[in-house]
Amino acid sequence: MDKDLAEALDEGGCDLETLRNIIQGRCIPADQRAKVWKISLNVAGKVGSLGSWDGSLDLPEQTFIQEDCQRLIDRLSMPDEEKEQLLSDIESVITFYCKSRNVTYTQSLGWTDLLKPLVPLRMSRNDLYNCFYAIMNKYIPRDFVPRGRPFHLFRLLLQYHEPELCSFLDTKKITPDSYAISWGASLFAGCCTGDVAQLMWDVYLQQADPFLIFFLMLVILVNAKEIALSQEGECKEELIRSLENVPCNLETEDVEDLYSLALYYHARTPASFRKDNQNLFGSNLLGLRDDEMDLSQALCLPVSVSEILQANQPQGDGVRFFVVDCRPAEQYNAGHLSTAFHLDSDLMLQNPAEFALSVKSLLEAQKQSIESGSVASGEHLCFMGSGREEEDMYMNMVLAHFLQKNKEYVSIARGGFMALQQHLVDINVDGPENGYGHWIVSTSGSRGSISSSADGESPNGSGDGRGVKSLVNKMTFALKSKSVNVKEKVISFIENTSAPVERHVSSSDRVGKPYRGVKPVFSIGDEEEYDTDEIDSSSMSDDDRKEMVNIQTWLNKPDIKHHFPCNEVKETGHMFPSHLMVTASHMYCLREIPSRKGFAYIQSRQALTSMVKITSKKKHPELITFKFGNSNVSPVEILAVERYLIPNAGDATKAIKQQIMKVLDALES
Repeated sequence: MDKDLAEALDEGGCDLETLRNIIQGRCIPADQRAKVWKISLNVAGKVGSLGSWDGSLDLPEQTFIQEDCQRLIDRLSMPDEEKEQLLSDIESVITFYCKSRNVTYTQSLGWTDLLKPLVPLRMSRNDLYNCFYAIMNKYIPRDFVPRGRPFHLFRLLLQYHEPELCSFLDTKKITPDSYAISWGASLFAGCCTGDVAQLMWDVYLQQADPFLIFFLMLVILVNAKEIALSQEGECKEELIRSLENVPCNLETEDVEDLYSLALYYHARTPASFRKDNQNLFGSNLLGLRDDEMDLSQALCLPVSVSEILQANQPQGDGVRFFVVDCRPAEQYNAGHLSTAFHLDSDLMLQNPAEFALSVKSLLEAQKQSIESGSVASGEHLCFMGSGREEEDMYMNMVLAHFLQKNKEYVSIARGGFMALQQHLVDINVDGPENGYGHWIVSTSGSRGSISSSADGESPNGSGDGRGVKSLVNKMTFALKSKSVNVKEKVISFIENTSAPVERHVSSSDRVGKPYRGVKPVFSIGDEEEYDTDEIDSSSMSDDDRKEMVNIQTWLNKPDIKHHFPCNEVKETGHMFPSHLMVTASHMYCLREIPSRKGFAYIQSRQALTSMVKITSKKKHPELITFKFGNSNVSPVEILAVERYLIPNAGDATKAIKQQIMKVLDALES
């Protein structure tokens, strides 16, 4: 190989594809590495813009640049005269990059680490700058800073493949940016030995895939799983240091396996991971848009509806999805993806036993569809809602249920069924020959209209067998009538009202003059949907300042009037085992700590006098919303909203209401 490579490089005109065919994954000779990397980065023979620069080293942060460059040079073994020239080259490269890109240099950027594998190659100053610029532009993700988008994306990738490890780190409040910034910012050059870093770059630059960094990070973290889980008792800072140093243990013989595993995970990741995040790399002209999805709020990895359709065709390649339609039964019956399994998310709260049966049937259907080779088969679960936020909240609870059980390969169809309908409309603009029309069917098995209206041209009893009568649909249909019966049951509400009722609260609960002349605001009634624009106080409490307490100690406190075991429900659908405790004047929420049995965080503390409304859901009377605010202004100012799933909701709300009455009566007297 050495001879063939040398001849190809000497002849000139050699491109990346030619290099790949010659090298074929083998080690690159040290004396040829500079030429190979320049070709891989597409900078061979380029003059670049550094030649037109006046060489002024006069940035306000120049002292920091000089110090960092000197530290890099001091670690190199070479004659002093070479070090002096190299120091000048490195400082010039960084300074000119800052000036040309209008970037303020900080020592946390880690640019000298990124230059570390390039420096030993003894390139000219121009080539050094061109290589540095190309790597920054193509391979370093944009917004690679604390709380940046790449780290939220990486967390979703980790959750997709290793939910147990992701959940453990989430519990510890350890985010990827706390341990992996140096990994990605230097392409591992800042945390590996020089030999390992150069070998990694040999393969990395030939792969020419900027997204490979995410999968290399994933492999390294997965390999540290046992170490991380064994350090459960360690403090957060110690665990972060341990994770940050994992790449330091890599040796040259590990590099081949590292890339093999990275490609393995890559092949088992939805293509949407890459396609939907292309703007993380490249020029600023393709920067992040204002309407970009906030990945920090994503419950799990989002997948495009187009990928779902393409992946589950008979000739589809790559990831295959088992689609779970979580819309209400009437919406599913009106039209659904022919390969989708129906799991009515309302059952989770209406009838937990029926929901458990449905989940068991879902997993069995998934297993049988894979064994039979059905077009509906897939290891990867993709949940589909309606695409309307207020309806999909219950789907989010179902999603959270699967995630909390550490189910791998869980994703969500971005935009839900509405996005699927729109996509089918878009692709059928050029005619029906695209062949997607058969994907939407009704419960009867006939082809459904994309617009959810009757399709008069569709023949009855379609017998093409393209998924319409699949195993999944048969099992879904068997459960459907039971689900509908559950939905049709009449459920009594708190106070048996059909709409929120405003009433004066006193010892006699009389309807009359409002307390202190203020407009009546405290009410107990039903609510049609959540006020999603109001404050969710549970999200405000997720910080490290919460007090840890012993639950039994609190139960034994003499001032605790009432105790209600419950689940705190966040707007994302996540549920946390908790305890509501009511004193003479306040309501407390204690959230259980999974890693410390018998202990909890004080999640919230609300004065009973600040409670302005208690509401329940019509379909789910055990899901209670408490709203707190200032009733002395008009309209009432809502300051916090808390939601709980309370098994004995009627008893709980009655007790809280009575306690509020006592407080108000005391104030009146």
